[in-house]
Amino acid sequence: MLASGSSGNAALLATDNTRILVDAGLSMLQIRKRLAAIGESLESLDAVLVTHEHSDHVAGLPVLARNRDLRAAYYLTHLTEPAIDWGETRPARVERFQAGSAFTVGDIEVQSFSIPHDARDPVGFAFASQGIRVGIATDLGYVPESIKFHLRRMDVLLLEANHDLDMLKVGPYPWSVKQRVMSRVGHLSNLHMSDYLMQDLESCTSHVVLGHLSEQNNHPAIVRMMAAEAIERRGFSTRLSIAAQHAPGEVFQL
Repeated sequence: MLASGSSGNAALLATDNTRILVDAGLSMLQIRKRLAAIGESLESLDAVLVTHEHSDHVAGLPVLARNRDLRAAYYLTHLTEPAIDWGETRPARVERFQAGSAFTVGDIEVQSFSIPHDARDPVGFAFASQGIRVGIATDLGYVPESIKFHLRRMDVLLLEANHDLDMLKVGPYPWSVKQRVMSRVGHLSNLHMSDYLMQDLESCTSHVVLGHLSEQNNHPAIVRMMAAEAIERRGFSTRLSIAAQHAPGEVFQL
């Protein structure tokens, strides 16, 4: 995870041969700096995959797409692509796909799936390469059975833990925003995250990364406590990490 939260989201998935950036919610300068911090570069990217058009996921996308020194292709759903403000011209290296479809980038198989969020056509992703599976599911109001299906047999899972319900209710947001966040097309609460770990996490998942924490309505200590308790009750040895907003997270090598 290069960044995770309402101020910007970006994650790198890599094999020996392929580099995929998931979302570009930071400036190009910040993405470059954070890639460099883990020994990677913008120029090595093969693809940038976009989950949805909200600014914390695409703020840096138009500038990246206009940079002629980058060879990456940009993958967006048919409905998300026209929702992006590309500027004067749209880039030629855009690959449009249907939500729910599968495609391949280098030696990485990508399965997209629809998520319940208040965006034009939001998706999550399941990745597979060399027998390793990685799932990304953030910005979703709840976890329907269809998403549980796509997140099966994951080695690494990035799951949202956006807000503590009590903190959100007494926090500074206007009531209309609180209603949106708590809705079935909003963001996943700590409680819903914990329920997923208790009921649906599989023992094959060696790493769980919890992301998109609200800086106003959550705290990493609360998230870690609830997730650790759920994992312990399952009797699993799954490692737990909390993705940060302002610095790259741990690099998982599988």
